[in-house]
Formats: sequence, C-alpha cells, structure tokens
Amino acid sequence: KIDIIIVNNDKEGLISKDFIKYIKDNANLKNIEGEDEINDAIFYRMTDYVVYIPKNFSNDFLNGKEPTIDVKTTGTYDSTLAERLVSRYFKVLKVYYNNGYTEQELLSKVRKDLVANIDTEISSKIDFNGISQMTFYFNFESYSIIACLVYIICLILFIFNNEKIRKRTIISSTNYKKNNRILLLANCIYSFIIWLFYTIVAIILFKDTIFTVQGLIFIINSFIFTMCITSLAFMIGVLVKNKDAINGITTVIAIGSSFLCGAFVPVELLPQGVLKFAHILPTYYYINSNESLKTIEKYNYDTLLPIIKNSIIILIFTIGFIIISNIISKNKRKFG
Repeated sequence: KIDIIIVNNDKEGLISKDFIKYIKDNANLKNIEGEDEINDAIFYRMTDYVVYIPKNFSNDFLNGKEPTIDVKTTGTYDSTLAERLVSRYFKVLKVYYNNGYTEQELLSKVRKDLVANIDTEISSKIDFNGISQMTFYFNFESYSIIACLVYIICLILFIFNNEKIRKRTIISSTNYKKNNRILLLANCIYSFIIWLFYTIVAIILFKDTIFTVQGLIFIINSFIFTMCITSLAFMIGVLVKNKDAINGITTVIAIGSSFLCGAFVPVELLPQGVLKFAHILPTYYYINSNESLKTIEKYNYDTLLPIIKNSIIILIFTIGFIIISNIISKNKRKFG
C-alpha cells in the first residue's frame, strides 16, 4: 500500500471523515503533524502524497461550491497511484451529488461502490521479468561464444597449419577426413568447457528461473549453437593462413552477427531489411528461438515447432561448415 498523509481542517465534516476512512482502507495513512515534519517526510520518501482538506469542505461541497483540495506529491510512480486513489473517491462523490442524493445517501452510495471487489483469475504464472532477463543473457552469450571460440580455435588450427606440421600430416597414414575429425573433436572439448562455464554463470544468476522447462530449452539451444560456432571456427581456421588476420576476422564475425541478429540491440528495434539479411547467419536462428521462448506459456508441438525448426537450421549450418572444411582440407592436400 502507498503512504498518504491527510491534513484535515474539516474536523466535523461527514464527507471528510468518510474520505479518511476510505484512505485508511486502501492506503497507509501516516500520522505526521507540522508542516516542517511533512516536508521532511516527502523529502526522505517517508510518504508519497499529502492531502490538505480545507475548512468547511463538507458543507461547501454540499452547497455546490466545489471546494479545492491542495496536495503535495513526490512525483514518483507511487504518488501517481495515490492521486488516482484520491480522485476516484471525489469523482464518484460528484456523480452521486449531481443526482440529488442527501448527505447520508450520498456517503452510503459512494462507500458501496468503492468497496466493490472484482474477482480476477491469474491465467499466467510465468515470471516474465525473470524470463526477459534470462533471454537477454543468452542472447548476449552468443557474442561471447563466437568471440571465444573463433579466436582460440583459429589460433590452434594455425599451429597445425604450419608448413612443417602440415607436410608431416600429409605424408602420414591418416587421411584428411580422419585428421579433421580428430581436430574437430578436440576443439569440441574446449567448446564444451566454454559452454559449461556460461551455463554455470546462468545457473548462478537465474537460479529461480533456470530450473524450468524454459531454462532447460535455453541451455539446450545454447549448446546446439555452441557446436555450430565450433564448426564455423574450424572452417575459418582451415582457411586462414595469416595469424594477424585472426583477430580481425573474430571481431567482424562476433560483433557483426551480434548487431545484425539482435544480441546487442533488441530484435523489435531492428529494421526489417537488417533482419532479412541476418537470415544467412546461424546467430539469427539462435536468438529467434530465445525470443520465442520468452513468450511461451504452454508447451506443445505447435508452440515448440518454431524452436525445433530453428534448431534444425542451426544443425544444417553445422553440417555445412564441416563439409566445407573437409573440401578445403582436401584441396590443400592436392595443391599444397
């Protein structure tokens, strides 16, 4: 309940007494006297709203004079609620007065209307605030995952692409597919550690919402995306021959995809042209799944279908990156 102070200069007025009773029933009525004390209470946010009822308010109102009630306010959200609470009483009072009721009938009608309760049923018990925060975290995680994996995996593969090591690998009995498979699996271990780290951070930050169906899907979604970026980083690592270019490539891919797909800027604020272009990036489908999860209340095939489709597309990206990596490796063996 909001905190309200009433300075009543109409001690005997029935309307004033009924108004004070109404405030007691709907707010915390603070008993603070003295103008300096009231000013201090407003300054230190001990109250949100002060109402000054003038002398002879009840009689003046019943005689049609429309007396003015002075107020002091903090200007906060709570003070706005207090203003609505006060104005509600006097609006209802004015309506019944204009219909010619006596004072006792007037107060009885007002009291009956203002205490009326409406039965409400909460149809959704989702913590939308917690889910929104978790969505933002996992969206932003895409940038961190891309930056960490692309940079480190490219550095690792650059070492294996050293001319002497590459020639020894070529003349060995291991073919390029098996060699790539071993390297990719080794890099997957590093990727799993990075993914696990961010998952643990998510559990610490969102312990109240992460252990839900939505939280589980967020985690699975981020794992699929991590594996996709691992294959992308592997493909780039196979391509890159210049160590100095790795940092630039990582920056362009990580920051570029994050801005285009909604990791940094909310998706609803991005132009449609940008979002259409973002369809060529796996990050778009990852963030799209996260945004879909934010609004799901019931879990069934229809509500999960967009997320399933996005996951399949991300897996197709993953397979495509692996195939391209093998083609590049095969050509490098042929043509050096």
